[in-house]
Amino acid sequence: MITVSEAEYQALTAQLQEQKDKYVRLFAEFDNARKRFERDKAEFARYAGEGLIADFLNILDDLERTVQAANSKHDDYAAFLKGVEMVMAHVYELLKRNDVKPVEAVGKPFDPHCHEILMQAESADHPDGTVVEEFQKGYRIGERVLRTAKVKVAVSPKENANPKA
Repeated sequence: MITVSEAEYQALTAQLQEQKDKYVRLFAEFDNARKRFERDKAEFARYAGEGLIADFLNILDDLERTVQAANSKHDDYAAFLKGVEMVMAHVYELLKRNDVKPVEAVGKPFDPHCHEILMQAESADHPDGTVVEEFQKGYRIGERVLRTAKVKVAVSPKENANPKA
């Protein structure tokens, strides 16, 4: 058994209380920092696409003008088509600025990471597993696949199950 004097006991009690107060303050600071981080993270997620949306609004304006031209029974089909092509050019430029690129598909070997098989077609003209048709473009953002390409893939022709006798 250890005995301590009253003065030592008071000093240890004071030291313990001081450490407890530091712990409580540190815990409160940590909790406040965690809450601030969560708030900042939520705000970042909410406004992360703000620049992209602002760019998209310009494209939406172009589309609205195109629809107005169509509704006004504009007879110059070539000019209307040119307007649609200009809108598409703006979309492609927006994608390029944001490092979005199409996934290569036709003529390439099937890759399950960036292609999704919708159909298979027997083909003696293409190697087995080669993409022969693209139904919907796929896209990458950087190196990450944003959307897979929907494709038709060649398979080797099957031998006739009933050979001619």
